[in-house]
Amino acid sequence: QVQLVESGGGLVQAGGSLRLSCAASGRTFNDYRMAWFRQAPGKERESVAAISWSGRITYYVDSVKGRFTISRDNAKNTVYLQMNNLKPDDTAVYYCAAARGMPTLRPGDYNYWGQGTQVTVSS
Repeated sequence: QVQLVESGGGLVQAGGSLRLSCAASGRTFNDYRMAWFRQAPGKERESVAAISWSGRITYYVDSVKGRFTISRDNAKNTVYLQMNNLKPDDTAVYYCAAARGMPTLRPGDYNYWGQGTQVTVSS
């Protein structure tokens, strides 16, 4: 089992920045690929970014490329999502997820999920 706890969400104006954190416990963190997903009210969960166990491979959905950066610190069992130039369309509950294997942007490929943290971007 892997337990995931997100933090760092909040209310920010458009153009602002936030850094989300996801602390993992349970199994060996650096065995797992990690990812961030988000879900806005009335919409399906969508992918945001993913990172390999080493941190050397990252993937981003087109809508956040150049604005968001995913990273991880295996010594701290934590994955981060740095979000810059935030837009109102980024408003959602953000979830981190974990699974073994190569990183993907498919929610169904992840079997451990956090409880989510709310990000609200005002215009």
